[in-house]
Amino acid sequence: MEQKNGSSFTGFILLGFSDRPQLERVLFVVLLIFYLLTLLGNTTIIALSRLDPHLHTPMYFFLSNLSFLDLCYTTSTVPQLLVHLRAADKSISFGGCVAQLFVSLGLGGTECILLGVMAFDRYAAVCRPLHYTVIMHPRLCALMASVSWFTGFANSSMETVLIFLVPLCGRNKIDHFFCEVPPLLKLACVDTTMNESEAFFLSMVVLLIPVALITFSYGRIIRAVLRIKSASGQRKAFGTCGSHFTVVSLFYGTGIYIYLQPSNNYSQDQGKFISLFYTIVTPMVNPVIYTLRNKDMIGAMKKVLCRGYDS
Repeated sequence: MEQKNGSSFTGFILLGFSDRPQLERVLFVVLLIFYLLTLLGNTTIIALSRLDPHLHTPMYFFLSNLSFLDLCYTTSTVPQLLVHLRAADKSISFGGCVAQLFVSLGLGGTECILLGVMAFDRYAAVCRPLHYTVIMHPRLCALMASVSWFTGFANSSMETVLIFLVPLCGRNKIDHFFCEVPPLLKLACVDTTMNESEAFFLSMVVLLIPVALITFSYGRIIRAVLRIKSASGQRKAFGTCGSHFTVVSLFYGTGIYIYLQPSNNYSQDQGKFISLFYTIVTPMVNPVIYTLRNKDMIGAMKKVLCRGYDS
């Protein structure tokens, strides 16, 4: 990385929302509440999936992975943002920026693939109910989850290297609240067309391959459900997939907007607010979607609460 006027490069300044001081105060309160709810909701899902034997199924195994992912993803950005919203010093070290980009990309990529795996699990449950336990064997579930994590962070390693090979020529002010690909590329003092193309290709692979799996799975699910003659049977089948489809729509909608649009169409202000959506809002909403629309989860919660009350 090139330096400017021979000065030593020590890190970056995250501008965040510093141009809107009034908004910073409101955001601090709102994001703190959202973050605490995210911790509570996702921790509850993980705990219930471990404590209730009825939830020791592939669906809840993957859901626990998703909740752990959301906990880590939110924690990789939001605590720092909360500090920066109330402090004058909004700096982040070079190593901290590299680590944050690597972790956030890795967790985001893992979630993309895991959502595809969860769609396949729903396909097996609805379309192959008699063979479900054979298809979704615990070893296969563990393997699929491991592949999701490995692929997500392998992709992150390549993208992080690509981004930080770009000469910045001493530029260190990032117009964002955390280290992310589009605003980092804006700092480059050279043509980044090749880097953007390579990053776009890697992002497309991580985003679109799971989308293809999800499309296949839900296409088969819809066909199978439409063959069910009873209305109650159709509602039950759609109910098992509705929560997952809602989560997929929220996550992929924002991810595709940020990573698969041309850089010349990228708006810094829009990018910041959409990034807020998928770094804090979606991880907070996921537990609500899965618990309020899931009788098994509500039942497990009541049993745990009643057990605690009786003791």
